[in-house]
Amino acid sequence: MKIFKYALILMASITVYAQETTEEKWTSNRPDGHAPISVMADHTHNKGDWMFSYRFMTMNMNSLKQGSDDATSQTVFDEGYAISPENMSMNMHMLGLMYAPSNKITLMAMTNYTSMSMDLVTGTGVNFSTESFGFGDLKISGLYKFLNNKRQSLHGQLGFSIPTGSIDEMDVTPASSPDEVQLPYPMQIGSGTFDIDLGLTYLKQYKTIGLGSQLKATLRTGENDRSYTFGNKYSLNNWLSYKTTEWLSFSARVEGLYVDEISGADEDLTPMMVTTADTTNSGGTYINSGIGFNTYIRNGAFKNLRFGFEYSFPLYQNLNGIQLETSNSLNFGAQYSL
Repeated sequence: MKIFKYALILMASITVYAQETTEEKWTSNRPDGHAPISVMADHTHNKGDWMFSYRFMTMNMNSLKQGSDDATSQTVFDEGYAISPENMSMNMHMLGLMYAPSNKITLMAMTNYTSMSMDLVTGTGVNFSTESFGFGDLKISGLYKFLNNKRQSLHGQLGFSIPTGSIDEMDVTPASSPDEVQLPYPMQIGSGTFDIDLGLTYLKQYKTIGLGSQLKATLRTGENDRSYTFGNKYSLNNWLSYKTTEWLSFSARVEGLYVDEISGADEDLTPMMVTTADTTNSGGTYINSGIGFNTYIRNGAFKNLRFGFEYSFPLYQNLNGIQLETSNSLNFGAQYSL
């Protein structure tokens, strides 16, 4: 894929260009020693170190797109669908654990609890909502540090996603009342498949400026119990941080993201009932951005405690078929190392 080729060239260029004469190592002991809070697997630890983290993310999707063009519910009905989504919100609580058994290897585990709500309207003007919530898929990874010198670091990620999240979420709709029916793909909590996470992260530090670039892929394996597979994901995330004090830094981030369509289909879903039940309305190309800050406590009773915040918003979205577009998201969290 072109995005992967360009990403590899970019990361190789950064590695060659960002050289300094100093032999100092890249360090996490500064506020920009971690990436923006929305970025996962961004750093490694030294032997014997532990880190506990909590993150909260809320995302809003408030309007429709057909490809890269704005769309409306009438667009959906003109295409022959009986129901149109109007907006969707998602809240996710994430708990993470990192441990370094050696200076080269850091182990990582993460789980999440997700709640989602979608407002919809029928072709006859009936408004209704559906909801789902529960624990998502469990992710475990190993990070391997390839280099750490001249204030730059490079590490790789190999991870696996274990399908502990539900793909059987149900709710009541006007057509099914009072019975519950299977909810469409975006309202499911997990993937239902064992997935592979691959990543490569480059970090560079100057006196007050930090740079980061992360290439990632999520590769789905097999088909889940409901006869479909979510699309693979490929992303290139880049961020720039500025350290204003020993405890505060600000950041800006740009991400290119490509998501494949869902393959297969859930036999309990009727594609023309609602756009979210039609797999042709899945996946797309995105350019996302974010601005935020990190804080870091260096001394005292709360030494090595961090807080991070980021506001994210899209710069470009070209969606397959008709889908709700992402409007914005907020990410904040705390990280504690010992």
